[in-house]
Amino acid sequence: SLAEIENSELFKYSPYKSLNEDQYKSVLEILTNINNSQGNSIFVSGSAGTGKTILATYLMKLLVSDVDNIEDAEIQEDDIYEINLIKEFQRKYPKAKIGFVIAMTPLRETIKKVFSNVPGLKKQMVMSPSETFKLGIKYDLLIVDEAHRLRQYRNISWRGEFKKKNQLLGLGDDGTELNWIMANSRNQIFFYDAAQSVKPSDIDEFKFSELQNKPDTLKLSLKSQMRTKGGNDYITFIDNLLNCDVKKKPDFSTDFELKFFDSFNSLYNKLKIREKENGLCRMIAGYSWEWKSDPKRKDNLDLNAIDIRIDGMEFQWNKTYNDWITSENAFEQIGCIHTTQGYDLNYAAIIFGLEIDYDPIQNELVIDKTKYFDRYGKNGVTDYELKSYIVNIYKTVLYRGIKGVYIYACNYNLKQYLKKYLNLNLDINVTTEIKGNNPRIIPFESVKPFVNAVPIYDIKVAASNFTDPQFYEEFSWAELPMQVSPKKGYFIAQVMGESMNKKIANGSYCLFEEYTAGSRNGEIVLAECSNIQDGDYGLGYTIKEYSSIKSFTEDSFRHESIVLKPISYDYSFKDIVLSEDEIIRFRVRGIFKKVLNWI
Repeated sequence: SLAEIENSELFKYSPYKSLNEDQYKSVLEILTNINNSQGNSIFVSGSAGTGKTILATYLMKLLVSDVDNIEDAEIQEDDIYEINLIKEFQRKYPKAKIGFVIAMTPLRETIKKVFSNVPGLKKQMVMSPSETFKLGIKYDLLIVDEAHRLRQYRNISWRGEFKKKNQLLGLGDDGTELNWIMANSRNQIFFYDAAQSVKPSDIDEFKFSELQNKPDTLKLSLKSQMRTKGGNDYITFIDNLLNCDVKKKPDFSTDFELKFFDSFNSLYNKLKIREKENGLCRMIAGYSWEWKSDPKRKDNLDLNAIDIRIDGMEFQWNKTYNDWITSENAFEQIGCIHTTQGYDLNYAAIIFGLEIDYDPIQNELVIDKTKYFDRYGKNGVTDYELKSYIVNIYKTVLYRGIKGVYIYACNYNLKQYLKKYLNLNLDINVTTEIKGNNPRIIPFESVKPFVNAVPIYDIKVAASNFTDPQFYEEFSWAELPMQVSPKKGYFIAQVMGESMNKKIANGSYCLFEEYTAGSRNGEIVLAECSNIQDGDYGLGYTIKEYSSIKSFTEDSFRHESIVLKPISYDYSFKDIVLSEDEIIRFRVRGIFKKVLNWI
C-alpha cells in the first residue's frame, strides 16, 4: 500500500527524494566549495526535521553517479549546472574515496540497509567514526550525519578502544571523534544541530564552534521544516515550552494533532487507533525507569521483567537497540532517545518521566537526579549539564512526530504546567470503544425498572477532580451483566481518568448504590459538588475514597473537613480536601459497588 511505502526506511531516507529550495542551494554551494578548495570543512546546520539526513544521502548518491552516461535529451536545463559540478568533482577526485559516517548505531544500521538497496551505493560506505581508520589513507570526503552525536573521552563504556584511536593520532584523552574525522579525510561535511546533544559523551559545543569559526569553513543553514506538519511554529513552540517561556497558546493547522493526556490509558488507546490507521506510532519516554529486562545486563535473571509501570499499565523498554522502530511488537514497548533519534514517526507519544518536574515558583523545569537511570548520562556531570541534556532529550523526541504528538507527564506540577499550553484530550470514549465493554441499553417499552434494568446516567464521572458541570437527571435504562442482580437504588455511571486505577480502570462502567444514610468513611463514593453561581448549569462529579474529620458538641457534630482520596498507581494525584463553604455544596450521590463487565 502507499502507506506502507511511505513508512518504509528506503522511502524516508531515499537519495532520490526531491529537494526543497534550501537543500538544493546547499548542494550547489557544497559542490562549488569542494571543487575550489584543496581541503575544507563544511557545516550544514538545521534543527530537527529540516532534512539534514535526506540532503546527506542525496549528496552521497550524487557524487558516485555516472553522469557521463546521461543522454543529453534526459537533462533538464536546470540540471546542467549541477551535472557540471559533479563532473568537476569526479575529475578532481577520480574514483573518489567517500564515506558516510554516523556515530549512532541504530541509525547507522538503518542507513546501511537503505544503501544496500540503492544502485551505486554500498552498505560498506556507511561507517562508525572508528572505522574511518580502516582505509589506512585519507578519504577524499567524509559526510558526517548527526555530527552532534560524535563522542569525546567522557562517560563511555569503551574507553580502552577510544584511547587506542587517540594514540594512533598522537592525541591524549582530550582527543575526540571530531579529531579522527579531520585526520582521516581531506574534506568533511558535518550535518549538525547543537540542540540535539543529549549525553556528556557528546563532544562539547565549543569544539565544533572552534572549527566553524575558522575563516575557510563554509557554513550553511537549513530552515524549512520537512518533517512535522506543525511546521517551524511547532519547533519554536516546543523550544519555548521547555524553556518555560511561552507567550501564548499555539494554534496549529488541523493537519497536526498536539494533545496532552491526563490519562495514560487514554493516550495508549488513542495511539493504538492511530497505529491501526497510519502505522509508525510509538511511545518514547525519558530514562526514568531502570532497564531491568536489558539482555546485556550481566545480572539479568528475567528477560521478561517489567521495566515501566504507569497508571496500572506495564511495559518493557525497547527489546532491541537497532531498528527498534520497525521491529516486531515495537508498539507494545517504550523507546528511548537512543533508539529514536534521527527517525520519523507518524505519531509520537512522549512520556515525561519522574525525573523531570516543574517549579511553579521559579517558573523552570527541575530535575531529580535520583530518578534518572542512564548512568553514562549522569555520572560526573553538574546539575546544570544534566538538566541541559535531559531537556534536549525531550525536545529531540518531541520533534519525531509527523502528523501528531501526544504528551503525558508523570509529575503533578509538570502536568499542570503543560495543560496550560496544550490542548487537553477530550476524546473520553476512546478507552471503552477499544475495550468493547459497553452496556446494553434496553428500549423504554421493554424496561421493568430494577427487575431487568437499572438507570445508566449520562454523566462522565472524573477519577481526577470534579468534572465540568453536568446534569444528573438525564438517563437511560441498561441491562446488568448476568452475574449481577438488579436492586432498587442501583445505577450505572462511567468513570474516566486514572486517579482510581488501582480499583477502577479508566473508561470503566461502574455500579453504584444510591446513598441514603450511614457512615461513608472508607467507602469509595460518587460525589457531587455544586457551585452556587453555576447552579443553572448542572453539577460536577468525582469518584474517590471518602473520609471526614468531625467535631462534636453535646447533641450534634459538624464536618471540619472532607477528604477525597485517590487510589492510583500514579502518585501525582492529590487528595481533594473540602472545607467550610465547599462542604455545604458537597453531596454523596452513590456508594461504589463494583466494575461491570459485559464481555
